[in-house]
Amino acid sequence: MNVDEHDGLGGVAAHGLRSDYGDFLLRNNGDKVDIEMLKGKNLGLYFSAAWCGPCQRFTPSLVEAYNELSSKGNFEIIFVSADDDENSFNEYFSKMPWLAIPFSDSERRDRLDTLFQVSGIPHLIILDSNGELSTDSGVDFVREYGAEAYPFTPDRIAQLASQEAVARREQSLRSIMISSSCDFVISSKEEKVPVAELEGKVVGLYFSMFSYERCMAFTPKLVDAYEKLKAKGERFEIVLISLDQDEELFKEGLRNVPWLALPFIDKRCDKLVRYFEISTLPSLVMIGRDGRTLQSNVVNVVEEHGFLAYPFTKERFVELAELEKEKEEAQTLESVLVSGDRDFVIDNNGTKVPVSSLVGKNILIYFSADWCPPCHAFLPKLIETYHNIKKKNGNLEVIFISCDKDEVSFEKLLSRMPWLAIPFGDQRKALIRRKFKVQMENIPVLICIGADGRTVTNDAIQLVSVYGAKAYPFSAGRAEELKSETEVMTKNLPQNVKHVLHEGHLLSLTPRKGYVCDGCEKEGRVWSYCCKRCDFDLHPQCALEKNPEYQMDTWRICG
Repeated sequence: MNVDEHDGLGGVAAHGLRSDYGDFLLRNNGDKVDIEMLKGKNLGLYFSAAWCGPCQRFTPSLVEAYNELSSKGNFEIIFVSADDDENSFNEYFSKMPWLAIPFSDSERRDRLDTLFQVSGIPHLIILDSNGELSTDSGVDFVREYGAEAYPFTPDRIAQLASQEAVARREQSLRSIMISSSCDFVISSKEEKVPVAELEGKVVGLYFSMFSYERCMAFTPKLVDAYEKLKAKGERFEIVLISLDQDEELFKEGLRNVPWLALPFIDKRCDKLVRYFEISTLPSLVMIGRDGRTLQSNVVNVVEEHGFLAYPFTKERFVELAELEKEKEEAQTLESVLVSGDRDFVIDNNGTKVPVSSLVGKNILIYFSADWCPPCHAFLPKLIETYHNIKKKNGNLEVIFISCDKDEVSFEKLLSRMPWLAIPFGDQRKALIRRKFKVQMENIPVLICIGADGRTVTNDAIQLVSVYGAKAYPFSAGRAEELKSETEVMTKNLPQNVKHVLHEGHLLSLTPRKGYVCDGCEKEGRVWSYCCKRCDFDLHPQCALEKNPEYQMDTWRICG
């Protein structure tokens, strides 16, 4: 069929929507709709699929916007399915009030995918009344503004953005928590609570997921802080902004927390995520009694100080920082490692070793796990460093704190270690992790406590990796000495060398944080002879091993 024969539907719409199998679309009751009925309308082409989680989350927002706009009579949406089978298409389409390309017409669906260069879903193309492309950012526009974004033109979005900028300057609890269709939150019993009842209170917006491990770990701490503040009669409330996609999980989770929430998949959830630029979960945004934002995320503060962080003002945070500084200055080894009657560590045979016997020693606290590949890679280096220091100076001990979830993994890893450990399941593990703000995704972590019980460095990993036993006692002064020594040593090395393993280019002496030597296949740091063009590295000792005029001590530290 020649599209030029038709003068009804125009623009790119004419080329994409017509089909040799029939110029019609479907409603979810099976009725056919001739595409000529779309002439003169603004169109949304909705590329989506039942198997796509983000699509499932976005579709209700699009349905809500569509239903608000349906009375205008000049806007229509067409579902372009990316489902793998017709049953999935039918089930998903049954929830949609708009039209669809028949599932059987794969040629037309594929042509639209290609025409609009669809590379991910959900994807919403907006065509104007002439069938020409208005925007390919329909998903973002609907998420941000809903039906208010109509007719989804750049001019309309610019107008809304300008209004939003004014609203940010004049932010109130009402402006961020009330939408055109909803002015309430819900209790744990799913009873409606007007947003107006929260005005004049400090309100925490808790962005979380009941299904996410880090949120599950933090929520009990927040419950404890919340209940203590409520018991004191403080005008404080929390509103859960759940990003869960399982309604039963949401309802079950809500029944087990004492605070309020936005309803399941409420369109305000996505709006608030974007408004507060939430990039990590959990996040806890604090809104002051005047409706202005006090803090963008106080999760770490609540973990550290609990209810004592209230009312989450800058002044209170300055006070907490002063208290923290006083605690650090008064820190002793016992204050770090002893809690109640837990005043011991164990060796790898399970024998108890009193913490008091470690006082006056330099201590490395080593956070690691059997499931962690970087931990396995670092362990031999730490063992070598430990033995070398112990040979020269017995005033060092390492204490292993496991981040494993089961005791078998803990014991397996501890059996490889020549040092001490906090017992598996000991409550002190969580206390010490929180004190030093250790995140699971950042392990291995190595904290150095000096002979006086004060923290020397939170980043002994880098010092051990680069310098080994030479870094002892891991102080800032020792690190500067080693850095200066290295700089002096490298001045005596040739800046460029040729090598038989890489004859095509010269290798240049280059500062490197980390690399794998293409000669001996071992890790290296600080300096390498490198060809950046080919991503080729050699340890200085590997590059210069056939040049006896360069003494080993001159460049050993660089490998």
